[in-house]
Amino acid sequence: MTQGKANEQQQSSGPGRRALLATAVLGAGSAALAVAPAAAATAAEQGGSRGRGFRSLPVPTVIAHRGASGYRPEHTLGSYQFALDMGARVIEQDLVPTKDGHLVCRHENDITGTTDVADHPEFAGRRTTKSVDGVSYTGWFTEDFTLAELKTLRAKERIPATRQENTVYDGRWEVPTLEEVLQWAEREGRRRGREIWLHIETKHPTYFRKLGLGLEEPLAKLLRKYGRHRKNSPNFLQSFEPGSIQRLNKLVDAPLVVLLSSAASRPWDFVEAGDPRTVADLVKPEGLKWIASYAQGLGPTLDLIIPRDASGRLTQPTTLVRDAHAAGLILHPYTMRNENTFLPAEFRRGTVASDYGDALGAFKVWFETGIDGIFTDNPDTGLLAAADFAGN
Repeated sequence: MTQGKANEQQQSSGPGRRALLATAVLGAGSAALAVAPAAAATAAEQGGSRGRGFRSLPVPTVIAHRGASGYRPEHTLGSYQFALDMGARVIEQDLVPTKDGHLVCRHENDITGTTDVADHPEFAGRRTTKSVDGVSYTGWFTEDFTLAELKTLRAKERIPATRQENTVYDGRWEVPTLEEVLQWAEREGRRRGREIWLHIETKHPTYFRKLGLGLEEPLAKLLRKYGRHRKNSPNFLQSFEPGSIQRLNKLVDAPLVVLLSSAASRPWDFVEAGDPRTVADLVKPEGLKWIASYAQGLGPTLDLIIPRDASGRLTQPTTLVRDAHAAGLILHPYTMRNENTFLPAEFRRGTVASDYGDALGAFKVWFETGIDGIFTDNPDTGLLAAADFAGN
């Protein structure tokens, strides 16, 4: 998911606060998972015949964004496991390819900030500058490494100034492949006696297809191998490029979600194809009807549901939730985080950007709009908020 520039102030909220949240949510997990079963069925039915399996999910669904990335380096098995242990029912993965065509879990193909690649002198010569979806980046990129080479690296915290406590886990975990995650989900599913849901995103699919590293075909092959390609399979497939979702629609029957960035932006495959439509066009009823012709869900940035004013405070909700539901689409917006720097201004507490604000209050506002789920770096907080919401 798209991530704004993190505030560089050091987080001062101590580990005790996080431990209390984690302990509390493990106690409240059963309540959070029992959120309004009748409402859950109603919302899921809006998703149409494909993806009937997501009727089993609570509404609102708490989706662990890159795992429990508020507490562990993102897209590691440690982050995924911690999110699952907290009670999250759905865990997100972002996919990029290696040079030899393996799908690995990283938010970006630029791994400069999320691995220790800069500490490996043997890879110093691979530092380069590339244009990805029209933006220039200098660093190291997954498509320049074989899987064997990538496995010599270790993951680290992406925003250490904001999440200093997470740096204690730097170097602990490898970069996981999607296949390793699918195997992990199978093991955990057997152990827990329930399906482990995944929310899998294709990153920069047009860019990679031009390199001969198309994402959709190997993703579909892996899903078929592990029996996750069916309409009732416990995973969503998502992308910021509608063309990637349309391609997946021809390859698998799993539920599909179109991600949307800011209103003025255009999906990169639209830019490449000369399609003039913006996100603002896609969230109009006719745009939503078009999306619903091949997808079952929408993953908008939260600002498309409740915009913020110049001071960062929330304004009035748009009609997106109502209009998307009318088109038969579920909504899984992104991303809620506990730190002040990410929260709407009225929910910030104190003056330190990396301290926690009133995240529970912010979750409540989003849930009241009628969304079907929400991505969060802090699944424990999200589950507590969902339990509170269900109890009111």
